[in-house]
Amino acid sequence: MIRYIRLLLVVLLGLGLLAVALANRAPVTLRLLPESLSELTGLTFAIDLPLFLVIFAGIVVGVMIGFVWEWLREMKHRSTASTKAREVSRLERELAVMRDASTVPKDDVLALLERPKGR
Repeated sequence: MIRYIRLLLVVLLGLGLLAVALANRAPVTLRLLPESLSELTGLTFAIDLPLFLVIFAGIVVGVMIGFVWEWLREMKHRSTASTKAREVSRLERELAVMRDASTVPKDDVLALLERPKGR
């Protein structure tokens, strides 16, 4: 059921993007610098693209900037998590060594009490 709902949402999103693309097919000129500044500097790079490509490229660039921003923001949390994971594994190894060292009971009553319940 969820699979069909997800498929329906993807189809609706695709139709929406197609409608935006068809409604914005007119070419626009993208310039590196404003005309007066490009004449002054000599950098007159310009390209003609359909408007929907400019819109979609803006959305993609915005999402990518957001991903990178979030990845950088969460870097300290990932570092702390990996440090804690290393500490937990070190403590588990230390606990295993301590349990192995204390497996020989000194008293028969303690041996019966410490025996695993499965046996």
